[in-house]
Amino acid sequence: MTNLPERRELRISDAERDQVAAILREAAGEGRLGLEELDERLTAVYAAKTYGDLEPITRDLPEPATRPAAAPRGDRFGGTPGSRTAFGIMSGFQRKGVWVVPEEFTAVAFWGGGQLDLREAKFEAPVVTIRAFAVMGGMEILVPEDAEVHVNGIGIMGGFDHRASGVGAAGAPKIIITGFAFWGGVGVQRRASDAELRRRKLEG
Repeated sequence: MTNLPERRELRISDAERDQVAAILREAAGEGRLGLEELDERLTAVYAAKTYGDLEPITRDLPEPATRPAAAPRGDRFGGTPGSRTAFGIMSGFQRKGVWVVPEEFTAVAFWGGGQLDLREAKFEAPVVTIRAFAVMGGMEILVPEDAEVHVNGIGIMGGFDHRASGVGAAGAPKIIITGFAFWGGVGVQRRASDAELRRRKLEG
């Protein structure tokens, strides 16, 4: 049997990093971590190479509360998108609330900003691709906590946040986010819906 010192030196997989990241996001949702500390710990998680690197990151956190997985909404997929593009050119755009995310969506922020909030959205297909381009501008993309997320965008003298990448729950959408940020930034965050956050606050 592998003893503890040997295990600490074993290299970890991307899936194991994603599992620890999920624990941290759960703790932040329960108010145990602030957003700044969450960002710091997520950075440490994705820089970790071995089990020994991961251990200190969650050592002070209790075991996550057992919460039944949210049942996939029967109306989560389908519908006709109102648009397949969004542009903020020296201005801004926003998509939030109940809207239909098309199978392929392109968003551009040029000397402007934009927000895509997918938490309450319906999805035209189980797998959607969002192409996000920020040029001397900024964009925020909020994805459901249970989604499978793959962020492939790049930053050129700018930032493209990959920390939301990770596995999702059964029956949840798969969201692929690609594109680039040039002298700008694209932020991608997993976040519970406003209704779910209120529910958690009431439960204490």
